[in-house]
Amino acid sequence: MSKIDPIHVIGGGLAGSEAAWQIARAGVPVVLHEMRPVRGTDAHKTGGLAELVCSNSFRSDDDETTAIGLLHYELRKGGSIIMRSGDASQVPAGGALAVDRDGFSQTVEQALEAEPLITIERGEVAGLPPEDWGSVIIATGPLTSPALADAVLSLTGEDELAFFDAIAPIVNFDSIDMDKAWFQSRYDKPGPGGTGADYINCPLTEEEYNAFIDELLEGDKTDFKEWEENTPYFDGCLPIEVMAERGRETLRHGPLKPVGLTNPHKPDEKPYAVVQLRQDNALGTLYNMVGFQTKLRHGEQSRVFRTIPGLEKAVFARLGGLHRNTFLNSPKLLDRQLRLKAMPRLRFAGQVTGVEGYMESAAIGMLAGRFAAAEAKGETLPPLPETTALGALLGHITGGHLDAGKGSFQPMNVNFGLFPPVEMPKAPDGKRLRGKAKKPARKQAYTARAKADIEGWFGTPPLAAE
Repeated sequence: MSKIDPIHVIGGGLAGSEAAWQIARAGVPVVLHEMRPVRGTDAHKTGGLAELVCSNSFRSDDDETTAIGLLHYELRKGGSIIMRSGDASQVPAGGALAVDRDGFSQTVEQALEAEPLITIERGEVAGLPPEDWGSVIIATGPLTSPALADAVLSLTGEDELAFFDAIAPIVNFDSIDMDKAWFQSRYDKPGPGGTGADYINCPLTEEEYNAFIDELLEGDKTDFKEWEENTPYFDGCLPIEVMAERGRETLRHGPLKPVGLTNPHKPDEKPYAVVQLRQDNALGTLYNMVGFQTKLRHGEQSRVFRTIPGLEKAVFARLGGLHRNTFLNSPKLLDRQLRLKAMPRLRFAGQVTGVEGYMESAAIGMLAGRFAAAEAKGETLPPLPETTALGALLGHITGGHLDAGKGSFQPMNVNFGLFPPVEMPKAPDGKRLRGKAKKPARKQAYTARAKADIEGWFGTPPLAAE
């Protein structure tokens, strides 16, 4: 084989790290460009590759009844460095896969540094990549530098699209009053690395809950610049006060739902609402407040969150924040190989393409890396079945599941609504399933079909390009 020019990957987050890994594993050299720590962002705190800036959870690891767990399964099958590092860095989190965020970043970075076909270069790529870079993957995520974002937007002619993403606070474990709080997962459900008692639970009575909602609604919030005022939030990461504005009971049916939990301090008294905290590092010294993404000002966060029983003396290792995310109108701008139609040497990966979530970003990084590596080797990959989690995500961002009324493309987590309909399985006696048995059976039918189809795709050798 003649010498292959390196593929350039811009952005060392989850998508860029995964793309670089997949390219190198395919035997193609790659240069990974990361501007941190030379230039920072509003949300990142370190210069590490694959830094997690929001939650430390990769969400459910159940690959039989959840779409995100199925995506975990498919990423593992594809040799994902993100999943491998996540498994190696896990901390207890009930049915979810959560990680020690610093350990996870270090594990990813060490693996990439040890790969001989990967060169890591620190520094910003301002504007469009040089013309002599024949193959480029832009995986700069929701915090794309203004210079690069402006260059891409001028090239495409598209209006800018944006939404806000919020970050939850992190609390020092030693500052939590465990005479009021207790360890338990909902329904005592264990997960990877967990025991079934993986969350710290802080109970609220009806009076305490309503007082908390009042403080939340009245608290001093971050002011937005004029150009940010009409930017929508992503529904999967709403600030807690925005949820509260939708109705006083919204939080009780969301992150503060008390179901599946029993307070051992008061076993005969059912909590009206429960605030949960999830382990954030391997040492168990830090816990993040689940669902508490916020735009409250820092002083207000300390005051309001300390009204929660068990957190009266909370010491915050990090307070919450808000940052601005940008994404492309991908169904219009990208082809099925994630190439920019206006300049095919450029591919895009990660959240900037219109997926939401750590694993979804890594998944698009995996696909972009595999597509780019195959192209560099003069090969083409077979079509990715849309019956798989990877294929469903690719279909969303390149085909678009557009709102018929608004015609708008919005970021989305992986979910079974993106998959083609599945034939409903029947009961052992051949009759239609009824009642509570229908829902899990349908989900298992989706995952069983996807697992079979992804095995075939990963096992099919690429074809020589015509």
